[in-house]
Amino acid sequence: MKNLGIACCAVLLALSIGCKDEPQTEIDDMLIREYIEENMLEAESTESGLYIVIEEPGNDQHPDITNRVSIRYAGSLLNGNQFDSSNGNVVSFNLWELIAGWQEGIPYFGKGGSGQLLVPSHLGYGSRQVGSIPPNSVLVFDIELVDFN
Repeated sequence: MKNLGIACCAVLLALSIGCKDEPQTEIDDMLIREYIEENMLEAESTESGLYIVIEEPGNDQHPDITNRVSIRYAGSLLNGNQFDSSNGNVVSFNLWELIAGWQEGIPYFGKGGSGQLLVPSHLGYGSRQVGSIPPNSVLVFDIELVDFN
């Protein structure tokens, strides 16, 4: 009987933890869809909740998680406040070291491709505040994939 009580508590705890992010995921998705509509964007969504706007697809060569990517980028919040940018310069990163939204989204662009990644908070910085980025923020990245190796 004691084990049953412990098992029930463990299940309830797991359910409460699992449900914790559910409302934020739904909020993020609603905010992203509103942003897409307001800005008249054509975006495709992934199973994880990432939205990708491909302005220029680039060539047939696409990076994968093992590549070092060279990109130009600007990151902003949905309200347009920019929090980071490469200032038009090409910068390089190991894709596997970046936020999940970039790891998943950048491979949608071929070499020379550009567009936007609309990153829900769980694929960005989650409930943490990072610099000027508030907790649970949807992130908008303008991306140009210059090269990768």
